[in-house]
Amino acid sequence: MFQDEARFGRIDNPRCCWANSGTRPKTHKQIIREYTYLYGAFCPHDGRMDSLILPRMDTHCMNLFLQEVSQRYSTENILMVMDGAPCHTEGEALVVPENITILKLPPYSPQLNPAENMWAEIREKFFGNISFPSMSDLEKHLVAAALHYESSLEVVASVCNWDWMNVGFV
Repeated sequence: MFQDEARFGRIDNPRCCWANSGTRPKTHKQIIREYTYLYGAFCPHDGRMDSLILPRMDTHCMNLFLQEVSQRYSTENILMVMDGAPCHTEGEALVVPENITILKLPPYSPQLNPAENMWAEIREKFFGNISFPSMSDLEKHLVAAALHYESSLEVVASVCNWDWMNVGFV
């Protein structure tokens, strides 16, 4: 599984969108510095996605996420590929469950993590030109987006499964 986390918040920028010829679409823009994080793990081969919405990107939240994934797949051994973010640093603070093995990507190589493409997909399909009146509204929308992709195995697999991952697999 490939793991990453993405920040979603109430700062939004207008995006390109379709409109009738001769008209200018109206969109809102707000700059409110409130955020939450969507932690996700994606299996490129079968399209499974597991996610948690957590308030911060820190080691404590990362431990909660790893524990949740470990419990969901308690009978499987998981190779978790992730970047080298500070909250992913192995040490006394990071607690890696027994059925998870961590593999770190090289530094400064987000292009190797298909989770980055999932964040772009979620932002494009669920968060384009939308302003949220409260964090509660944003989190409800984020829950709907996460549940949509957790139940859309084919979509997740099509976004995350790259040719180089299939070398040696039949």
